[in-house]
Amino acid sequence: MALAPSATRAQAVAEPARPAAPSPSVPDGRATAEAGTGPRVAALLAQMTLAEKLAMIRGGVEPAATYQGQAGYIAGVPRLGIPPLRLADGPPGVLTRLPSHAPTAPMGLAATFSRSDARDNGTVIAREARSLGIDVVLQPFINISRDFAFLRSYNMYGEDPLLVGEIGAAVIRGVQAEGVMAQAKHFIGYDSASFNVFIDQQSLHEIDLAPFDAAVKAGVASIMCSYNKVNGENGCGNKTLLTDVLRGELGFRGFVTSDWGGVHAPTYISAGLDMEMPGQLAEDSFLKGLMFSFFDPAPAKPLATFALPLDFVPPVFPEEGAPIPVDMSGVGSLRDPLVTFGDQIAAGTLDEAAITRAAGRVLSAYERFGYLDTPPSHAIKPRDVAANAAIIRRTAGDAAVLLKNEGGILPLRRADLAALAMIGPGAGQVVAVGPANERSTGLVERQVGPLEAMRTQAPDARIAYAVASDMTGVPIPASMLSHDGKPGLRSTGADGRTRIDPIVDFTKAAGRSMPANQQRTWTGTLTVPSAGRYYLYLHLLGATGALSIDGKKVGTADGLIGALHGDTVLPGKDGLMPTVDGLDNLRMLVELSAGPHSLTLETRGDTSGSPAQVRLAWSTPDQRRRDHDAAVAAAKKARTAVVFVWHRYAPFFALPGEQDRLVADIAAVNPNTVVVMNTSQPVAMPWLKDVKAVVQMWWPGDEGGWATADVLLGKTNPAGRLPFTWARKPTDYADNDPRHPERSGKGVDGRTVFTEGVHVGYRWFDRARIAPLFPFGFGLSYTRFGYDGLTAAAAPDGGIDVGVTITNEGTVDGDEVPQVYLGPPGVRPAGADFPARKLVAFDRVRLAAGEKRVVRLHVEPRQLHYWSTAQKKWMLPEGGRTIGVGASSRDVRVETRID
Repeated sequence: MALAPSATRAQAVAEPARPAAPSPSVPDGRATAEAGTGPRVAALLAQMTLAEKLAMIRGGVEPAATYQGQAGYIAGVPRLGIPPLRLADGPPGVLTRLPSHAPTAPMGLAATFSRSDARDNGTVIAREARSLGIDVVLQPFINISRDFAFLRSYNMYGEDPLLVGEIGAAVIRGVQAEGVMAQAKHFIGYDSASFNVFIDQQSLHEIDLAPFDAAVKAGVASIMCSYNKVNGENGCGNKTLLTDVLRGELGFRGFVTSDWGGVHAPTYISAGLDMEMPGQLAEDSFLKGLMFSFFDPAPAKPLATFALPLDFVPPVFPEEGAPIPVDMSGVGSLRDPLVTFGDQIAAGTLDEAAITRAAGRVLSAYERFGYLDTPPSHAIKPRDVAANAAIIRRTAGDAAVLLKNEGGILPLRRADLAALAMIGPGAGQVVAVGPANERSTGLVERQVGPLEAMRTQAPDARIAYAVASDMTGVPIPASMLSHDGKPGLRSTGADGRTRIDPIVDFTKAAGRSMPANQQRTWTGTLTVPSAGRYYLYLHLLGATGALSIDGKKVGTADGLIGALHGDTVLPGKDGLMPTVDGLDNLRMLVELSAGPHSLTLETRGDTSGSPAQVRLAWSTPDQRRRDHDAAVAAAKKARTAVVFVWHRYAPFFALPGEQDRLVADIAAVNPNTVVVMNTSQPVAMPWLKDVKAVVQMWWPGDEGGWATADVLLGKTNPAGRLPFTWARKPTDYADNDPRHPERSGKGVDGRTVFTEGVHVGYRWFDRARIAPLFPFGFGLSYTRFGYDGLTAAAAPDGGIDVGVTITNEGTVDGDEVPQVYLGPPGVRPAGADFPARKLVAFDRVRLAAGEKRVVRLHVEPRQLHYWSTAQKKWMLPEGGRTIGVGASSRDVRVETRID
């Protein structure tokens, strides 16, 4: 297509074509043959028995002496010098039984719109992996945020395929440059709660496959296939997608791993699956009976029915209401016919060559990463805390999105700091990470709250703090605990010996933690002073436990023995954040009548070998009322009030608990109210018009308290941009449109059909002519930027070179994020669909106050093409198109035509 720009708002001037961009730098070995077997790998395969090949492609049981609670383990073949391989979950961070750094959450990382930040975060992840003895990190998570009602949507990089792909590819490069394998997930269509999705071919290629194409180009070592079916076939057994598309079209040369329990038949190995996880399970694994290995011999007797120890009760976060039901139908289980590899080979339905091919792909990754020459160390090693922390703090600041700043109330001025109120639990403690699901819980000793960070950086400030909602509570007093009409609870050890404890507060803070591996049960009576809804808190470290009231189990701490993904109790694993003294915090909301209630608290040591700490605390209805009133009073006395609000993943599109009321009450008494948000998804803001400023800080990681203070004080000029469209109401989103129930996670008749096609995210809002609350790519700054002088010219690679002059028109330095949007072609091919505009390039640039610079961006050729379902290939449409550059999808500042 010839490009003859014709200016609209800005005159486009032809410029010299630039040289073709160099291909991404990836480790040697990416372009090996389809079988993935160079001479060295072929020689190893020739020496391996069938059992040894199987050991390379199915999860095994790591010896207890070295097991670190990671997600997966490959035993290797010691006699041939093939070392074991450890796989650990994320994002964010790396999850084992040991604490590790918590980086900024994925949605926050995407909000940076910064490839360099993403690569640096990949470096942090890899360094953590190496310090924990991990070889493969199960990230990045590069599915598309189609449906915010989906339980996992908080862990993605947003709604735009280009942004998701670029951030994910940069993370991969950062991880793998450190010699650690990245495993991109989940291939494909894991964008919804549905396990049975249907996607048309144009949308599949242009939306869902695009991030994986970027991952393949970045040289990703492995890709995880998904639980869900796509167009009728299970993700891990879908030959069309795994072989024809992933390997044939995208050119992937790594190995494909199943999601944990995602294998339903051993024939998946012939469809393109290379490695099954979790594979074999330890005999004491609580997952026995839920999932098993198809590579194991058929059991002599049926496996036990799936059951969890301690009558496991999933942790319920009180403010979130009833837990979201989890559909386990995508997990291979005893519902499937048990047919082993041996059965298939004997029947002639599975060729051993398929097993050899899969083992060869895994071994080729070993060779590429140098693991055959220098086996990776699985010893626990010191980490470079300072270097990692610097990256996390910078990224958290870069991720900050300034959504509103009426009257330029931010950054805070000297007068604000002379009488400032900071309100909410997220002020006193940093909301570092989100739900306890496949992510690091962070290094609690690094997690300084915004309040302390503000006082440290502005020592002359006069800051009043009000918690408003106390998430740690106080130990239940001795006057409320008894047994048989006598003071105290009866405490029984594993040896049957009993004692009487006046309260349950065996913590380091109280000066009396218990020995490691302690098993103890407390029984007695809790006397409630008045009827109401009580928050009961079980604080633990070095131990797991369960609490029952009136014979009913009301909560069980995580840290199940034998659990994958880490089997120790870590600070914050069961809560929004740790207790103020760094313990895990299981919070339960229980309706209690006045008077006596039976109480049983069971605890036992976890696998950490650490001293056991246990505390039983509460927050009474009366105390919660006092805390709320104290917060309003503190705001009324202050010149400026900064309120911190939080959200994990529920309720959908609403802040949990009484947070909306808190913000409204604060804004009613203080006209200078600032809201700091620690969320990963859009929520309703009924108070938006009543507050002066809103800053989205996401879940900022271990160093988020410092980063938040940096933004509030103006040490960091916020330049993050929304990686999704923030709707005014949930039904504005395509997958929650009540007129289209087929798009929802529930679907219709068990089928979810993405009938919005290529119109995902902001594209849907454009098509449906819906005004968002905040558009995709939106974010304010403490300065102003002007756009002018747009140019567009054909590039040697068939793409477009775009130039635009950006001027920092303010008085402070700042970053700007120019975004290039492309309109539909003048001639629309039959059977193809095009959005009103789509993001085709972006960058993040820093400009000093008053600086003017020509910023150059490259639109890759693929962005100009569409997928032809009829022709089954990428096609270049005819006719002119509009191309523009701006500050968001709804703020295109300069445009031109290309013909």
